[in-house]
Amino acid sequence: MSIEKGDSIPSFQLNDQNGIVFNSDDVIGKKPVVIYFYPKNFTPGCTKEACSFRDSYEDFKEIGAEVVGISGDSEKSHAKFTAKYNLPFILLADSTGKVRKKFGIKKSLLGLVPGRETFVIDAQGKLIFKFNSLDASKHMKKALKAIKKIN
Repeated sequence: MSIEKGDSIPSFQLNDQNGIVFNSDDVIGKKPVVIYFYPKNFTPGCTKEACSFRDSYEDFKEIGAEVVGISGDSEKSHAKFTAKYNLPFILLADSTGKVRKKFGIKKSLLGLVPGRETFVIDAQGKLIFKFNSLDASKHMKKALKAIKKIN
């Protein structure tokens, strides 16, 4: 089952790159949030996507929005990825894929690669926009445009 525009975002808990438990209820429903799911740390497309969110992070913060990245990588891998590319936002480790399933994200490329999908959530915790594309270069721009529309 996938989440559609207007739906409430399901609650979840995952560890971040520092081993700290992130509880979605502490953020979602309190301010706008961008959650982007990506396949794997240190791959060319995923690095490009993360760096595009990094380079525009202040634009999101000025609007009062939080950016959260989620992949199946470990906390340790996220910590290295964050350090290497100076990522200022939270990366969450969904090693079992349980949150990916809650959001209804399917695998791509013949079921071999975890999907790349971005969700923009308003301050009431409702999905206002989602974007599904393997083209990593478009996710940040589309998310920022959607966030700006609600403010």
